[in-house]
Amino acid sequence: MSKRYKQLVEKIDNTKVYSVSEAATVVKDLKSAKFDETVEIALNLNVDPRHADQMVRGAVVLPHGTGKTVRVAVFAKGAKADEALAAGADIVGTDDLVQQIKDGIFNFDVVVAAPDCMGLVGQIGRILGPKGLMPNPKTGTVTPDVATAVANVKGGQVTFRVDKKGNIHAGIGKVSFDADKIAENLTSFIGAINKHKPASAKGRYIKNAALSLTMSPALKLDIVALLDIR
Repeated sequence: MSKRYKQLVEKIDNTKVYSVSEAATVVKDLKSAKFDETVEIALNLNVDPRHADQMVRGAVVLPHGTGKTVRVAVFAKGAKADEALAAGADIVGTDDLVQQIKDGIFNFDVVVAAPDCMGLVGQIGRILGPKGLMPNPKTGTVTPDVATAVANVKGGQVTFRVDKKGNIHAGIGKVSFDADKIAENLTSFIGAINKHKPASAKGRYIKNAALSLTMSPALKLDIVALLDIR
């Protein structure tokens, strides 16, 4: 453990669990990198994603955005293509966009698709899937309302999906954000997680939760308080 990291650890009280507001304030004091570190939430859920009815997956638009500039590619044609461009899409196309992706050119971070273009997207599913770029109705990236989808992604939408061990990780802002904005983003994210609780999930839904920066140790969050967020 480096001297810098030890100094950060000393700023955390490992005997307590932090409320959302406390954690948002303390995490700002853990900044040590020269860049604007991401505020990261890590959750462990009491679900078994091997069962389809316990898969937790969705998206939430954070009230203060993520602090990241997101480039959006949209599969759309006709009026939908015009709507996507007007909403701020970086790239809009059909066959030409398919070819670009086949050529290994990925100058975008998120893919949105109109339903009538999913046949085209299916041609490159094996390329997009492993990169986490495949559009999906559950995350709002397959929709006839491409303009809203683009606006949401540009405005700070965060997608989440539980992994095989029940973990979810997400960036919910930057350390340069005011503490109250970090707290509000965190509250919105946890609220979305709680709304996606599977009906078949038993016991305490959120088992563990921690807040950290890209280069910092983590703060343990008060699980009981998190479970009350709606």
